[in-house]
This record gives sequence, C-alpha cells and structure tokens, in this order.
Amino acid sequence: MEIWTVWDAELGYSPMHFREGDEARRAAPMGAEPLWGLKMVRPDAGEILGVMPHSALEWRAAEYCIDPEDVGTLVDVILHEPWIPRVDDPFAAQDPTLAAVIDDIRDLPTCWTRGVPDQERREAHLTRIALVKERIARVDAAPVEDRQGALLFVGSSRIAPADPLAPLLEARLDPIRVESRRMAVEWQRRTLTAPDFYSKPAATFIGPGRPVAA
Repeated sequence: MEIWTVWDAELGYSPMHFREGDEARRAAPMGAEPLWGLKMVRPDAGEILGVMPHSALEWRAAEYCIDPEDVGTLVDVILHEPWIPRVDDPFAAQDPTLAAVIDDIRDLPTCWTRGVPDQERREAHLTRIALVKERIARVDAAPVEDRQGALLFVGSSRIAPADPLAPLLEARLDPIRVESRRMAVEWQRRTLTAPDFYSKPAATFIGPGRPVAA
C-alpha cells in the first residue's frame, strides 16, 4: 500500500501568450489555464509537485454526475484515479493485488458506457476509487504539526491550515461550465466509439480538450 501525504495546495496558471512568436503560444495556444499545484511526499520515494487543472473538477462532475458543490468528493476522485489499474494492462495482471482489483472492476461501467443510468456510472467510479484507497494507494493530509514545523524550519511566518487542501476544497465550480462539459460528454458518448482529447461537438467552444477518464 502506497501512502502519499499532501503538504500544500496553491493556485497558479499555465503560460499565456501575448504576442506572435511567444514561446508559450505553442505550449498553451488557448491561453492560461488555472492549475492547482499539490506538494506531495512519500517517505520512501521522495516528493513530487502534482498538478491538477481546475477544469478536471468540472469534467469529473460532468462525466460521473457528481454534485459540483461536492468538491471534496471530486478532489478525492482525482487524487486517487492515477492508481486505477487498466483492465487490459498485462503487466498489472502480473501483480496479485492489482489483478484482484481488476477482477472487481472489470465489469463496472465507465462514463463512456452507453445505456447506463448516471447514478450507476457514479457509483461504479466511486467503487473504483474506494478499492484503490483500500488496496493500492491512499493520499492523506500530512499532520498539521509536521507542516507547521516545516514552515518554521524555513523561517516562514505562515500558519499551517488544518487541511492542506483547504484552498482547493474552498473552490466553487461554475454550473454553466459544468453543464457545457456534461453536454460534451453526452455528445461523445452517443457519437464516438473512442472519445479522444480533441473531440468536441460541432460549432462549439467549451475550452481545452480533456484526457479520457478511466
């Protein structure tokens, strides 16, 4: 079981180009994207800076009919999704733990499964997340005393919040943007056999494309 701890969450933005020839234009041709940076540590594997696009919250709310006001569930889902094993991954099948999880999730619907009620899709995805947290990996908040000690060590006068994810959990989603993404997901579900990063309904503009969910 992997245990990662979150130490801090801050909002930033991807690059935005201001003129022709700007190097950032190639990296972010659609302009700046709000991004949450998450400082995460695993004692036996060092540290990483995780990046969560703010739009990922909107997409998960739209894909799995999760209440946009329930930011806590949306964040929990996104934090643990990377560990969901692919049912067609032959290497995962060699690991007894992952193989057991694959057996449990193999027949669960995804957001792209047609003819399935939204509630069933939501419960299926929450089941995948629960199995990840139970058997594979869990992302927890680092103890407040440890985070406060780290701030003191570097000479910061900041007071560590009770929950390092507080800035992210206090975010609110635009219901109009969530609805636009729900409509895009429904269009892809009905129209495409293999949804991809750039597919959007004709004559629409709903922001940058998205990775396909598990």
